[in-house]
Amino acid sequence: MRVKGDEMMDKAEALFLLKCHAFVHEDLEHEKMQHGFLGMLRPFRGELDERNFHELMNIIEVLAKEFEKPQVNREILACFWSICQLARAWALYPDGMLQRNGLLSKEQVELMEEWLDMISYAVMILLEGDGQLDEALWGYRNY
Repeated sequence: MRVKGDEMMDKAEALFLLKCHAFVHEDLEHEKMQHGFLGMLRPFRGELDERNFHELMNIIEVLAKEFEKPQVNREILACFWSICQLARAWALYPDGMLQRNGLLSKEQVELMEEWLDMISYAVMILLEGDGQLDEALWGYRNY
């Protein structure tokens, strides 16, 4: 497990936070739902909170063994897929709601693209199995 601040993040906390970042947790009023990875994009408040990206990478590290199982937890995959797909649709596509309305700077678009590339790469490598955590997080560790 990786250290998050002074506390250890365990699997249960990682799953909870992942659901919040993907905006699928049932507690819609929870702070992390409102300001997590997808929550920070809708409604967009003018800035990307880098702490959300780092927390997602921490979640990937905590849940790494889950990706190696013969039957991967569908909920975990759905959350990461939603985060990557919706963030791309909303922030990266020129006709997505954030770019179409001129809400993101060029730098913010580039940053979001970099984050999504690192998240999706890490998940892809972990799904290949063989305990490739170092490879999965290579780009992030050089970030």
